[in-house]
Amino acid sequence: MKVSIITATYNSATTVADTLLSVERQTYLSNVEHIIVDGKSEDNTLKIIQHFKHVHSVISEKDKGIYDAMNKGIGSATGDIIGILNSDDFYAHENVIEEVVKLFEATNCDAVYGDLIFVHPEKPTRILRKWIAGNYSPKQILKGWMPPHPTFFVRKEVYEKFGMFNTTFISSADYELLLRLLYMHHIKVEYLKDVLVHMRSGGQSTKSFKNRIRAHKEDYMAWKVNKLQPKWYTLMMKPARKIKQFLFPRS
Repeated sequence: MKVSIITATYNSATTVADTLLSVERQTYLSNVEHIIVDGKSEDNTLKIIQHFKHVHSVISEKDKGIYDAMNKGIGSATGDIIGILNSDDFYAHENVIEEVVKLFEATNCDAVYGDLIFVHPEKPTRILRKWIAGNYSPKQILKGWMPPHPTFFVRKEVYEKFGMFNTTFISSADYELLLRLLYMHHIKVEYLKDVLVHMRSGGQSTKSFKNRIRAHKEDYMAWKVNKLQPKWYTLMMKPARKIKQFLFPRS
């Protein structure tokens, strides 16, 4: 199976080498295309990317935000499976893609996800949170559950059938996409019980109190645009689920 990895970059010179190196070291690299979608970076991002020969293609042009960039990458991907790896994230070990492909082949599923570790933005060996996703069920989504999007690998045909990221969202397009695919269209998904991605903390939705409020409103809109109805407690439990991740980051 061919795997496409999409990485959106913009002035990512301080972190993108870790991202690229983690893909370059994958044992399954011979059948991987790594697509970089760059928003016309003004730092050394593109120069750094040039040093990594495994990169299949680079799209460098202005975009309308990270989700627009991801959609461009998905649209140009030729793989059977597509994964999104952000420019400040990196794979946890060299067997990630190989393990994911094996699970796709063994179960004939539509998507695979795993666990994720949040690390310090400047000291990536320091663990801040550990997101143990666990098995999926529709009831879990009503309790605020979602799989870690950076660990989510999905067949290209799923995007073709049910759509890509909704770019009207600024912070929660990944939540809307997962809600649409899992809860609305019931794609077949499998849980890989392993840490797949290390993610630097400090994402867009948590940079400020204002961003947190916007993200919460967009989470509600994710249900509304799909004509779905959450429980009264669903969106309160979504952030509450993070508490255990902070309390037991090394468990």
